[in-house]
Amino acid sequence: MEPATQADLDTVAAQLGRPPRATRGVAHRCPCGNPDVVETSPRLADGTPFPTVFYLTCPNATAACSRLESSGVMREMQDRLSTDPDLAERYAKAHHDYLARREAVQHVPEIANVSAGGMPHRVKCLHVHLGHALAAGPGVNPFGDEVLAAIGPWWTNGPCVDVPES
Repeated sequence: MEPATQADLDTVAAQLGRPPRATRGVAHRCPCGNPDVVETSPRLADGTPFPTVFYLTCPNATAACSRLESSGVMREMQDRLSTDPDLAERYAKAHHDYLARREAVQHVPEIANVSAGGMPHRVKCLHVHLGHALAAGPGVNPFGDEVLAAIGPWWTNGPCVDVPES
């Protein structure tokens, strides 16, 4: 993770259409240069627990994930999870990786064994899996890696938003 500059925070606000919450830094940058995944604190400023430590912010990547979700990919992933013990083991490891990364930021008892994206037994929210895969790198989240391969280069039409001047 790298510290977020004010320009990064302004970019994320433009991507989300609202100010970002509890942003700790940039967990991954799109090849266009904009942040596409931010790392968030596991507890919001108002005290609310927030289990999603890797938040996908790029609207192009988010839209690509949404298209995959609506095509039934999650159901196929879920079916494979229940029939492929090796995949289930790798997915469980992704769950533990996610928890360890969040715990390294802050312990929040209310979400102590809750990761995101349905891990380790369900598959939901491909945005979470892509965010985790981009932040952690290849080989950590098997479904995140699959989503990344399936959506292809979302940045080819240029940045999703203009980078604000600092």
